Amino acid sequence: MTVRKILLYTEHEKELRKKSSYVRRVDHKVRGLIADLKDTLNAHSNAIGLAAPQINSHQRVVIVCLGAGSEEDDEHGPPIALVNPKIVEAGDERRDFDGCLSFPGLYGETIRPHHLRVTGLDEAGKPFDRVYEGFDAVVVHHEIDHLDGVLFIDRVKDINDLYTVRQDEHGEPVRVPITSGK
Repeated sequence: MTVRKILLYTEHEKELRKKSSYVRRVDHKVRGLIADLKDTLNAHSNAIGLAAPQINSHQRVVIVCLGAGSEEDDEHGPPIALVNPKIVEAGDERRDFDGCLSFPGLYGETIRPHHLRVTGLDEAGKPFDRVYEGFDAVVVHHEIDHLDGVLFIDRVKDINDLYTVRQDEHGEPVRVPITSGK
């Protein structure tokens, strides 16, 4: 098991903004990167996605856990790899929750597509053509953004859409806008 250090924005903006290179083929090195991404993601209990640039590997590989936005179930699926993911269709843009392991404790409301059709390779190197709907599309879009050096803060329209979360006097989570100074 290899858990890699996640690059934090304040210290590693340059690396996080770098565009990733296409993977020529899924070989033992890419499978090793996928394993490292999965191990690193699994080491963060609330995480549902991770892109290779976040562990300072600039290859077009992301890991996503689908099913996290389902209201009837808090569980999400196992991490799956998308290699060279390419968005070929996007639509149904709406505001939704966004957060990132490279910005610990910071969250925001962004506008992202809730319908995506993506092509690429799976972790066995086989081509895929999949449609993602709802919050799954948000997660996939967020991770693909990382491959192009785009961060969730770039999609925040207003500073008031950024917030942290704390517990109120009853132990319930509440949003605290970063502009509140609390």
